[in-house]
Amino acid sequence: MTGSFAGFDALVTRIAELPGARVMVAVAGPPGAGKSTLSDALCSALNAQTPGSAAVIPMDGFHYDNQVLEARGLLARKGAPQTFDVDGFRHLLGRLNETQGEVAIPVFDRSLEMSRAGARIVPPSVRILLIEGNYLLLKDPPWSKLAAFFDLAMLIREPRDRLRARLMERWRGYGFDEAAAAAKVANNDLPNVDIVLQCSMVADVETGEI
Repeated sequence: MTGSFAGFDALVTRIAELPGARVMVAVAGPPGAGKSTLSDALCSALNAQTPGSAAVIPMDGFHYDNQVLEARGLLARKGAPQTFDVDGFRHLLGRLNETQGEVAIPVFDRSLEMSRAGARIVPPSVRILLIEGNYLLLKDPPWSKLAAFFDLAMLIREPRDRLRARLMERWRGYGFDEAAAAAKVANNDLPNVDIVLQCSMVADVETGEI
C-alpha cells in the first residue's frame, strides 16, 4: 500500500484537519498488510504540507527482549500480542500526549532482532503522531486501553492468502529457505494475522474506505 491508492489525498486532508495541539492516529493491521508503508507515506505527505508536523511511532519498539521471551517460553511466538510490553507502550502514548518537551522513543532493529532504547527523538514541534502496529485496536485488555488515545483509527484489512504470500516473500528476503519460511508463516505469522482480523475493534477508516 502506497500513497498512490484512491482516496489517499482525502485521507491526508482528513488527518491534517484533525483538531488539537497533538493528534494521534492509529495505523493498525495484520502482519504483511503494509502498515509501515502507509504510515511512512502519510507522514511524508503531511510533512510536505507542513514541514516537521508529523512523525511515525512504531509499536515494534516494545518487543520484549529475546532473553525475556526465551525465559517465558515465548521466543517462537515473537510478534504475538503477549510478546510486547503493552503497558510500557501505553505509558509512552500518555507521555507523548501530555508532554510539551521532546520524547525519546525505542525503535526495533530487525538486523539485531532487538529494540534500541532512545533511538529516535520526537520534538515538541510534531503535532501529528502516526501510531503504527498490529494490535492497536484489539478489543480485549490490556490492548483495549490504547483506544482512548486515538483521534482517528485506521485498520488495514487484506485477504489472508495475499498476506501469506507477502509474509513468505519477507522471510525469503531474510535468507529463510522455503521450508523454514513456510513454518515461520504457518506457526507464528498467520495466527497473528487471525488475531488482528478477528479481534480488532471497528475502525474509523478501514481498507475498503481508503
